Amino acid sequence: MIELIQKLVEAWGPSGYEHHVREIIRAEVADLADEITVDPLGNLICRVGQGGPKVMIASHMDEIGVMVNYAEPNSGYLRFTNIGGVLATSLMGHRVRFENGVTGVIGAPDMFGASRTTAPDLDEFFIDVSDGNGSSAVQVGSPATFWRTFEQRGTRLISKSMDDRIGCVVAIETMRRLKSGKKKKQANEVYFVFTVQEEVGLRGARPAAYGIDPDIGIALDVTATGDTIKNAKMEVKLGGGAAIKVHDTGLVVPPAVVNWMVRQAEADGIPCQNELLTLGSTDAAGIQTSRSGVPSGCISIPCRYVHTTSETVDSNDVEACIKLLTGLLSKPAAL
Repeated sequence: MIELIQKLVEAWGPSGYEHHVREIIRAEVADLADEITVDPLGNLICRVGQGGPKVMIASHMDEIGVMVNYAEPNSGYLRFTNIGGVLATSLMGHRVRFENGVTGVIGAPDMFGASRTTAPDLDEFFIDVSDGNGSSAVQVGSPATFWRTFEQRGTRLISKSMDDRIGCVVAIETMRRLKSGKKKKQANEVYFVFTVQEEVGLRGARPAAYGIDPDIGIALDVTATGDTIKNAKMEVKLGGGAAIKVHDTGLVVPPAVVNWMVRQAEADGIPCQNELLTLGSTDAAGIQTSRSGVPSGCISIPCRYVHTTSETVDSNDVEACIKLLTGLLSKPAAL
């Protein structure tokens, strides 16, 4: 599983440009799904089983990034705008990578003056792609992702784009376990959807849910933790197990969905914790409001330093999430 995690988190795929990630995932699940399609927006939809309750599982392939909107003349400096929730406080000195392989370094004016203690506005930053020869291989309109390699420290897994490639890993590993199970027929008709453009407004999950018309929706995504020094008060902690969402800014999870997940975790002895997130939402919010409404919840992977190049999860929590989702899908889904 570690090899798969590294492959996915180091892949290039900002919102709207998920094609590289989609092909990696398609290769991983080719023998695990009964049907694989790509919808017009780019969502990868993998059906497992036929008949029974229809369950949609959503994990998003995209990551935050930037896009060049102006090139300073004869300088090798590029101005940029954000793709998704970019944190200005995390930009200084970080690297970005363009699809053509060019690596740029983010700088700002007066780096040893005011910029040392106060983050400039986004439009004051620039990307240095100078090569010393006066040429430029990056054009206006080019997207880029933040760049940092995957690292492992004990059970801690550290990388850019854990949000939400680690959710994609949970989905893929669950597909493997359902495939290797003893039952010849799946208990549910499950649609594992690897969605696009979540970071810019849940844009992939909504049309995917409309097309699938599921009975139940489950998002797989990361969530913040409350276990770092002087952090905001929050029950979720790294290493505490699967986080079962109760509420976030875009979703109030139906109690029946929460109870369904908690019962399964308790029955299987899976460590879990309740998640109440006061900033942010997930694809579950998009699924929930599809058509006439879909009861939807979220299994969250605790993650420190979200939307930075060092998003950190714990392998034990990842395993707990896989076990919980596998248990939920191993028998007919009923709230």
